[in-house]
Amino acid sequence: MAKAKQPDNPWRGQAQVHLPSRTASATSELVRRVLIGVLLVLIITFVVYFDRNAYLDVNNQDGVSFIDALYYATVTMTTTGYGDIVPVGEHARLINIVVVTPIRVAFLVLLVGTTVEVLANEGRRALMDAQWRKTLRQHTVIIGFGTMGQSSAATLIGNGLPPEKILVIDKNPQAVAAANRLNLAAFEGDATSRDLLHRAELPKAREVIITINADDTTILTTLTVRQLNRSAHVVAAVRDAQNRPLIRQSGADAIVTSSDAVGRLMGLSSLSPHLGAVIEDLLTPYTGLEITQRMITKEEEGLNPAELPNERVLGIIRNQTLRRFFEAGSDILKLGDEIVVVRKSDTVRPRHRPE
Repeated sequence: MAKAKQPDNPWRGQAQVHLPSRTASATSELVRRVLIGVLLVLIITFVVYFDRNAYLDVNNQDGVSFIDALYYATVTMTTTGYGDIVPVGEHARLINIVVVTPIRVAFLVLLVGTTVEVLANEGRRALMDAQWRKTLRQHTVIIGFGTMGQSSAATLIGNGLPPEKILVIDKNPQAVAAANRLNLAAFEGDATSRDLLHRAELPKAREVIITINADDTTILTTLTVRQLNRSAHVVAAVRDAQNRPLIRQSGADAIVTSSDAVGRLMGLSSLSPHLGAVIEDLLTPYTGLEITQRMITKEEEGLNPAELPNERVLGIIRNQTLRRFFEAGSDILKLGDEIVVVRKSDTVRPRHRPE
């Protein structure tokens, strides 16, 4: 069936955010309304059929069959009213006034309501999109929501980052739906599109995590991200280690070689199962050991890292520079330092991640 020409729409072609929702999908809502309409038609059909002796078929003069009753219900519901089947009994006319007319009005309300909702839906989504974007600041953008992207989101949430501070971008509608199931807002589209990144408020983002399976797309995405946001911390995953220099030149602050990392863990597990188990333990939240980064407290100022109870310091971050535990300058803690430590895992998730 040919589609009617649509009026000009200022929002057409613009990517809009998919916000997590617990309401029914558009398809299920449409099916529900269609079933309600069919039910209303059947109610009138059975009312007329069971009282068929009080109705007259003007044209055929052969009584009212079930098909005639269904036909009468259909033309009555649509207010067409051809007049070929009419109620002749007084009680039948009273039933039409008391029962059929309210059902017809309810059907019209249902029809008009569905039409108005369909027509207004795109504009309503655009208004919701604009209202949501006004509150989006210092957020984390995850580009690519496959296995790595979903693990990154789970880690961030597990370390106290509120889900409303995470935004997902992916071309796959199934990945967008998966993000919504985790209560994350998501855009469906190409992350190399500057317009899409602007709509995701990327220039105001605090962190960007790029987990795209194609290294060439990762490089282009990193370049685009860095042009729009000079200050965000950008972490990119690369499949081929030979592409690390290119991604570094594109502006990534941290690069993870996914294939090498998995391969190294598998090799270590093969050589020493206990060593592999310890590394996996460090990467698994809320069980056994955990590795984390935190600010030192005023009480810890001036202490040697080895003096901290229940923690093992791996490195000190001072003036944005990482000093490992064996390097010069890592022997005394100073106020303002951040430390990377291994400790016993907390069993309770933090409510908020420190800024």
